[in-house]
Amino acid sequence: MNMSGLSLRDLEYVVAVAEEMHFGRAAERCNVSQPTLSVQVRKLEDLLGLALFERGNRRVMLTPAGQTIVRQARIVMAEAQRLLVLASEGRGAPLTGRLVLAAIQTLGPYLFPLILRTLRQDFPLLALALSEARTAEILEGLRNGRIDAALVSLPVPASGLTVSPLFVEPFQLACPAEHPLARGGALRATDIAGPDLLLLDEGNCLRDQTVAACGAGSAAGRHATSLETLRSMVAAGAGYTLLPALAVPSGPDPSGLTVTRSFDVDGPGRTVALAWRTSDPRADGLAHLAAFFRAHAPAGTTACRDDGMPRPRAGRRDSVSDPV
Repeated sequence: MNMSGLSLRDLEYVVAVAEEMHFGRAAERCNVSQPTLSVQVRKLEDLLGLALFERGNRRVMLTPAGQTIVRQARIVMAEAQRLLVLASEGRGAPLTGRLVLAAIQTLGPYLFPLILRTLRQDFPLLALALSEARTAEILEGLRNGRIDAALVSLPVPASGLTVSPLFVEPFQLACPAEHPLARGGALRATDIAGPDLLLLDEGNCLRDQTVAACGAGSAAGRHATSLETLRSMVAAGAGYTLLPALAVPSGPDPSGLTVTRSFDVDGPGRTVALAWRTSDPRADGLAHLAAFFRAHAPAGTTACRDDGMPRPRAGRRDSVSDPV
């Protein structure tokens, strides 16, 4: 059968006749003359090789074959309407369809649980596929198309990418409760550049940011593969480390083994951004997604301005309260 002879308009005529059970009312509903509608319905029957309607002097009834065809015609018309909706939404926000969203490993496990419910409410037609990786792997995935958008920590090489800053996340010091750094006056990043500094392994952006913040040598400190391992090392008394604010649990430490402290004004932190390929035709929708993340910046972070530029961070008072 040649599909070129089948049109959505013909299906609309057939459905209208089936629902009105009258050619005249169906024609009026479709804004065409009755002869035009009747001719097109007959052409469709000829194309399908089926009689869709049983025609009488005073009534019209669907044949058994017609019932099946009309049922499928409704499905085809509904999907065609959905196609138009998707095309319309694809030209702007909000996003629809499948989106592979990655995040660096020191951010994803702590940010995703905070925003997923609201994200699904604001983007109900978006099918998210979440993943985590190191920055280098994420950037490679973005450029080869395996990843559509990514939450990264600045700076990143931006060639071929659009990078939109979202919020600034401060770092906090996590240390054993008995350590000298667990108490005292104003805390500065340079105070922690000592032999007890614990770091993540090479290739993790948080390691590089910690080293840069406190002025320690790149080989300083013992190493761990994850934030959770760093947390355990601190609790074991092996040393102290920097933790992003979102990775610091709330409430008192039940064990009493660890404390966290905020830094003085202009303490260390990182700027989290959303990155995507500049060539992605969904650029407007992805910009809308970035605006969503800025509007829902988690507590304890500072949202960037709408133009993507980080706002100056307010000073923080020193505290010794939160557990690791």
